[in-house]
Amino acid sequence: MPPIVSIVGKSETGKTTLIQKLIKELKSRGYRVATIKHTPQDVAFDQPDKDSWRHIQAGSEATMISAEDKIALIKPVAQALTVDQIARYLGEDCDIILAEGFKESNVPKIEVHRKEIGPPLGAVRKRIAIVTDEPLTIKTRQFSIEDIKGLANLLEDGFIKPQQQRVILYVNNSPITLTTFPRQLIRNILLGMVAPLKGVGHVKTLNIFLREGTD
Repeated sequence: MPPIVSIVGKSETGKTTLIQKLIKELKSRGYRVATIKHTPQDVAFDQPDKDSWRHIQAGSEATMISAEDKIALIKPVAQALTVDQIARYLGEDCDIILAEGFKESNVPKIEVHRKEIGPPLGAVRKRIAIVTDEPLTIKTRQFSIEDIKGLANLLEDGFIKPQQQRVILYVNNSPITLTTFPRQLIRNILLGMVAPLKGVGHVKTLNIFLREGTD
């Protein structure tokens, strides 16, 4: 899947504002950005007696609402999903996913800190940078609140460019870690299979789904 970087921090530090600015900067560089917002509260995505609610109540595994300018997917889950599991529903058609929240997750994180809100968060796994309005005596790389281009450079060089060519393998809905040799082998085999097919031009993305029947 595309690389995921989560923006974390205490409430009212400006996480959403920072994500908005990063989206605009990365889009200006020609990159496609998707986002995921985490909320700890229960949110009613569908209301009782609405058609989508009735579909789910009838037992549909998922339902999609389609309008002229947007779509929305509603899928009941037995328990909270990880940010990686959620990202799968966004697909592969973006260069980076910016998440807001998920401070307990295992993805790389950029923390937003403001002096008036209090000290930075405690132990944060995989904190790669901190955006701050005051100098801090910590080893984590620091950026000023206004340095959006510097942050975008960090995301571009550290996450987007290294993942411009990627092969992702899921077996039974679980991601399989691929080292360089099997990743390159799978890529070459798949491209070799589809390239000669009639109507196939330059391959930018390739999706294959296999489901074995159960006995």
